[in-house]
Amino acid sequence: MNGEHSMQRIATFCGQCDCGCPELWVDQDAPEERRVVITDDFGQRVQLSLGQLADLVADVKGGVLDGLLASR
Repeated sequence: MNGEHSMQRIATFCGQCDCGCPELWVDQDAPEERRVVITDDFGQRVQLSLGQLADLVADVKGGVLDGLLASR
C-alpha cells in the first residue's frame, strides 16, 4: 500500500481468518478528501473524506442498510 507509513488502522472487519479481511484506515498524509481508506480482501481500496465517512456512519445508524441485511 502506498504511504503505508502514514496509515493508522482503525478497524478490521472479521479478523477471524487469514484472508486479508477488510480494514478501515486513516492516512494523515493524504489530501483531506482522501484521508479515510477502506481496503478489501481483494487488494482494492476506497478513499473518502472524514465528512463522507460521517455521512456513511449516520446512514448506517439510521437504518439505511437494515433491509439489505434482513435477508441474511
